[in-house]
Amino acid sequence: MNPQFYMYTFSSREWEVELVRMEQRTVFGAEAGPEGWLRSPVRFEPDRSPFVRQRLDVLFEAGSLEELVRQVDGFQVGEGTFKVRYVKTDEPVEYDVQRRTESRVGAVIRGTVDVREPSRLYGVAHAGGRWLFGVHRPSEAVWLRHQNKPQGYSTALNTRIARALVNLALPDPDRDGTRLLDPCCGIGTVLVEALSMGLDASGSDVNPLAVKGARINLAHYGMSDVVMVRDIGAVEGRYDAAVADLPYNLCSVSPPEEQLRILQRVRELAPRAVLVTTEEMDLLVEAAGLHIADRCTIPKGKLVRHILLCR
Repeated sequence: MNPQFYMYTFSSREWEVELVRMEQRTVFGAEAGPEGWLRSPVRFEPDRSPFVRQRLDVLFEAGSLEELVRQVDGFQVGEGTFKVRYVKTDEPVEYDVQRRTESRVGAVIRGTVDVREPSRLYGVAHAGGRWLFGVHRPSEAVWLRHQNKPQGYSTALNTRIARALVNLALPDPDRDGTRLLDPCCGIGTVLVEALSMGLDASGSDVNPLAVKGARINLAHYGMSDVVMVRDIGAVEGRYDAAVADLPYNLCSVSPPEEQLRILQRVRELAPRAVLVTTEEMDLLVEAAGLHIADRCTIPKGKLVRHILLCR
C-alpha cells in the first residue's frame, strides 16, 4: 500500500528552535504545531535531519481507535516478522495505555510478531484527534558519529547545525539537485554532513591549515578528499547550491568591499545559497544580487549566528 501522507515528530534544544522551524518551512512548507508533530505530503528521509525523531508512513487514518482497529484488521505483513510501536507526540499518554494500544492493533494484523528484532516496524499514533497507523521509520542519528572529529576549533559549526544547513541548501535532491559547494569550508564540518547524505559536495578555503584539517577529518570518516586551498574567486563550475559560513567578521577584519566580492561570487556559482554570518549583512547581501527568502538566528554564548537562505 502507498502512504496516504506522512507524519513527522521532532526534538530539539531550546536554542535550536528557530533553526528547526526554518528547516521545517524549507523542507515541508509548514511548521510543526505545539504538540511537536507535522502532517505532510512530503517524503523526507528522517536520517537527514538532526531534528526529525521519526516518520510514520500513514496507511490508515480513523477518528477513533476502534475504527482504526477495524481498518487494520486483516492487514497482511507478508514475509518476515513485525512489531507495532506506539509513536509518541508531545501529547502525554500513560505507558500502560501505549502498550495496550500496541497490543490491540497488533492483534488484528496477519503475521508473525517479534518484539526484539522484527524485520518490519509499524507504528500507531494519536495526533490532532485522529488515530494513525503505518510504517514506522525512526531516525538514526548519523550526525552523532561526526561529533568527535580529529581536527576542530572552538567557533566551528557543530554537526547538528551543519546538517540542518545542508537541508536548507538542498531540501529535495531529486528536485533541487545534489551538487553542493562550501567555499569557506574550514575544517569541513558541512562537507562531512553533506557527503554522509550522499550529496556531491566539494569545498575550498584560503587557509591552508583549515584545508589540512578538513582533509584529516574527511579521511577519518572514510570520505574522499574534496577540498582545495583556493580563494572563492578561483572556484570554477556551477553548483546547485552553496553553504558559506563567512569567517571574515570573526577571524579577521575584512572591508565591506571584500565581503561584497565574496557574496557576488557565491551568487555566480549557485542559484541558491545558505549564508552564515556573525552580524547582520542584509544590505551587502542585497547589493550582491541575492534575495533573502528566509532567516533565523542561533545563539552560542555571546556569539550569535545569522542564517540566511538566499536565492
